[in-house]
Amino acid sequence: MTATAQIRLTQFAAGGGCACKVPPGELERVLAGLPGGRAGAGTDAAGDLVVGLENGDDGAAVRIEGGRALIATADFFTPVVDDPYDWGRIAAANALSDVYAMGGEPVLAVNLLAWPRDRIPFELAREVLRGGADVCVEAGCHLAGGHSIDDPEPKYGLAVSGLGDADRLLRNDAARPGTPITLTKPLGLGVLNNRHKATGERFEEAVATMTMLNRDASRAALAAGHTAATDVTGFGLLGHLFKMARASGVTAVVDSAAVPYLDGVRASYAAGYVPGGSRRNLDWVRPHLAAEVGEDELVLLADAQTSGGLLVAGELPGHPVVGEFVAAGDTAVVVRA
Repeated sequence: MTATAQIRLTQFAAGGGCACKVPPGELERVLAGLPGGRAGAGTDAAGDLVVGLENGDDGAAVRIEGGRALIATADFFTPVVDDPYDWGRIAAANALSDVYAMGGEPVLAVNLLAWPRDRIPFELAREVLRGGADVCVEAGCHLAGGHSIDDPEPKYGLAVSGLGDADRLLRNDAARPGTPITLTKPLGLGVLNNRHKATGERFEEAVATMTMLNRDASRAALAAGHTAATDVTGFGLLGHLFKMARASGVTAVVDSAAVPYLDGVRASYAAGYVPGGSRRNLDWVRPHLAAEVGEDELVLLADAQTSGGLLVAGELPGHPVVGEFVAAGDTAVVVRA
C-alpha cells in the first residue's frame, strides 16, 4: 500500500459532506432581511429573477430570451469518504443535483477546490478533480477551469450553470394540497458516512447512491407535469420538507413506515453513529412538527444527507410515495407512525 493510499481524507475535516453545512436556523437568521435578488447597477434586468433568495430554493433562476431560465448554483464540502476519486464524484453529483432539483439541465461547471498542500499530497487533489470530471461527462455538462486555494481543510465542489423552461421550473414553493410526496433515494447517508469516518468501513451502497445523478428523476417529474420539488441534502428529509411546506403554504404529512433506508442504517444508528448536523436539523424543525413516532425515528428522518434524492410533489413510477401535502394545519410537518 502506498503512502497516499493510507491517507484517510475524512480525518482532515471536522465535519463531513453536507452534514458540515451551517445549521439552518443560524443561516436563516443571517439571511433575514437581505434582498431576494436585484439587478446589477446599470442593467435593465429588474423583474427577470424567477427564483431568488426568498424561499431558500436549490438555486437561483433568471429568465432569459426564448422563454428559458438560466439556473445558477454552487455547492462544495469537506470529505465525506476517504477515497479521493469517490469524493470528487459525490461532490460533483451533489452540486449538479441543485440544477436537476429545479427542473433544469446542467450546461457548464467550474471546480471549487481548497487543499491543505502542506498536509495532504497534492496528487490526491488530482484524483478528486478526476472524479468530478467523470461525473460531469456522465451528466453531459462541460467542466472548465475553476478556482483553488490553500486551506487547512480539504474542500471540493462545483459552481454550476444550467438551463430550464422559465415557466416549467420545479420550485420548492409550488406544492399543493392533495399531492403525494415522492422520495427518489433512500435515507441514512449521514449515519453511514459518520460510521465510515469513525471506523474506515466502506459502504458501497451509500457510495453508489451518492454518485447517482438525479437527472432521470428530474426529467420524469417534468414529463409528468409536476411543478414542485427539492433535493434532500444537509437539512435532512424533515428540514427540506419543512422548507417546502412553509414556502408553499401547506402541511407535509410523512408516513414514516413508507420511508426507505439504506442497508445497515438502523444498526449503525443504534451503535451511536449520528452526525451532529442531524440532531441540529431536528431541533430546528421541532417547533413546527407534530409526530406520532419516537425520538430515534425523528433523528433518522432528519439525518443530514449528502447527494440525496429528490422530494417531488407528485408520483414518480419506480419510487416510493412517503406522504402527502395537505391544507395548512397547526404545524408545517406531521409524521405518522
